[in-house]
Amino acid sequence: MTGNLTKRQIILDIFEKTGLQQKDVQRVVQMTLDAMARALSKGQDVEFRNFGMLRIQVRKPRVARNPKRPQRDVLIPKRAVIKFKPGKELKESLSRLNLERLRPKSRAKVSDSIIMDSQ
Repeated sequence: MTGNLTKRQIILDIFEKTGLQQKDVQRVVQMTLDAMARALSKGQDVEFRNFGMLRIQVRKPRVARNPKRPQRDVLIPKRAVIKFKPGKELKESLSRLNLERLRPKSRAKVSDSIIMDSQ
C-alpha cells in the first residue's frame, strides 16, 4: 500500500472484512475518534494495548526567531502536544520493516540521511 492510510480506507477495510453496512462502520469509527479526542482534550492518555499510547505532553515556553525578521525574538507560549509511544508489538513489527523501500520525508536534508546512515 502506498501513501497514507485514511479514515475512509479504514472504514472500507472493516466493511469488506465484516460485511457490516458502511454507514454503521463509519459511525463506529467516528465515535471512536471522537472518544479519543474528548479524552485527550481532558488531559487523559489514550492507550491501545500492544499498539501504543497517545500521551499529552506539555512543552515549555521558549524564545525563537522569525527567519524573515531575525532581529526580533518571538515568544512561543507553553502548550500541550500529543506524543505517540508505540507498544511492544508495534515496535517489533517496525524493527522488521524494510527501510530501503520507505521513501524519505521531503523535509529531511540529504546530509541528515548521510549522517544517520553512517551511524
